[in-house]
Amino acid sequence: MAESWDVIIVGAGTAGMPAAIFAAQRGARVLVLEAAPEVGGTLHLSAGQMSAAGSRLQAEKGIEDTPDEHYDDCMRISNNTADPAIVRLCVDNAADTLDWLQDIGAEILPDHPVLAQGHEAYRKPRYYWGPEGGRSLLKAIQPAFEKEIANGGVTLKLETEVTGLLQDERGAVNGVQALGKDGAETEYRGHNVLLASGGHAANAELYGELTGVPLYGNGAYPYSQGAGITMGQSVGGWTKGKEHYICAFNVVLEKDEIGSPILARIISMPHARMPWEIFVNVHGKRFVREDHPSVDHREHMLMDQPDMRCWSIFDDVIANEAPAYVATPDVPHPTRWTKEQLFEAFDKYPTMYKADSLEELASKAGIDGGALKATVADYNANLGGADPLEREHRPRPIEKGPFYAIQIQGTSISSVVGLAVDRDLRVIDADNRPVAGLYAAGELLGAGQTMGNAAVGGMMVMPAMTFGRLLGQRMLAWPGSKAEAAE
Repeated sequence: MAESWDVIIVGAGTAGMPAAIFAAQRGARVLVLEAAPEVGGTLHLSAGQMSAAGSRLQAEKGIEDTPDEHYDDCMRISNNTADPAIVRLCVDNAADTLDWLQDIGAEILPDHPVLAQGHEAYRKPRYYWGPEGGRSLLKAIQPAFEKEIANGGVTLKLETEVTGLLQDERGAVNGVQALGKDGAETEYRGHNVLLASGGHAANAELYGELTGVPLYGNGAYPYSQGAGITMGQSVGGWTKGKEHYICAFNVVLEKDEIGSPILARIISMPHARMPWEIFVNVHGKRFVREDHPSVDHREHMLMDQPDMRCWSIFDDVIANEAPAYVATPDVPHPTRWTKEQLFEAFDKYPTMYKADSLEELASKAGIDGGALKATVADYNANLGGADPLEREHRPRPIEKGPFYAIQIQGTSISSVVGLAVDRDLRVIDADNRPVAGLYAAGELLGAGQTMGNAAVGGMMVMPAMTFGRLLGQRMLAWPGSKAEAAE
């Protein structure tokens, strides 16, 4: 007979650990199965950005804010494409999650909350993260998780890959099949199964299948293989969010090929650095106002370009005089390249080009040469008057060789597509009926549900944390269990 558990959690990451902590505190016998050799999941490389309205930290700083305002902002920034029920569930409970994180020792940067950082701004400061990004959160959550292991409420099995879901004669999910690090297959039975195994952004084949877009850049957590999605589908679940795919604007890849590692990120947000360069597409044409204040606007304009690709074009004067333009991809604190690093990179990486003429530069980069030359000439000619794209910051012409081009690839390292769930986070089938015994949380839900077709600050990590906490506190049930009162 397979050993029986009250709760089986697949994944010991951003959602899985909080779920295990709170379920164990309610008296559950919790089994956590993690494919990686360590806990934490994407917290090891995430920026750990969270948003919450009505938090204790806001109150201490005299910031008046409400979940209703947070909800309205999320829907505004997402162009009303995020899932209203999912967003509502998160924002109504986010402040309690943030307060809990601080109670267990999570460090938040002293000047936080803030309005924005790399994404569209909120109307009120409700955006938080720690000095070490996701690791700041992991440093607080992991000891709380290990305490429940020590108390006997949680059993953790690392390097254990869940390979399938078990069902009873009625179709209810009542366990999992897993492959242990010793190569043995084992069945585990449970009253609830929570899929919290992360997204699909490290699985190029599944990523392309689900999103319809190639996985251009490789920067996701390596265990984000999408196993939870395929398991959910195997028992009738379905995916949503494909139509909300959005790419980042600022990624520079090491190689000019699909699946390349990420080399750097350009600083494209005017609030961080006003642009001196121009952006052109493969046809050699400008397509966006370079100093447009909206991050979302630039990202959607890049989505419309062939292969979601463009080039940053500048000359030798700009290269030497402009503020640092390229930074490491380090999260959460990128380091701006020095001038020496920038110039050396043009001799090392095939996505960075240098030439004595615009025609030669275009030939190297694969851009229409005649059009690029005409575009630069028009840009220079209009410096004394109105810019056709209404750009305002135009400090220098582009006229003195050598000339430079940096290839910018629209890509995403998070998962936009995820399992469809109801308001109780139960996986649902094509008729919107819950699959009995099966829940999902974390990146497995996909950014398309929590953020829609935009990057909404803090609405990946905060829903994962909050939904894990709520599942453990009150949503998961087993014989003899008691849920906390609804918040």
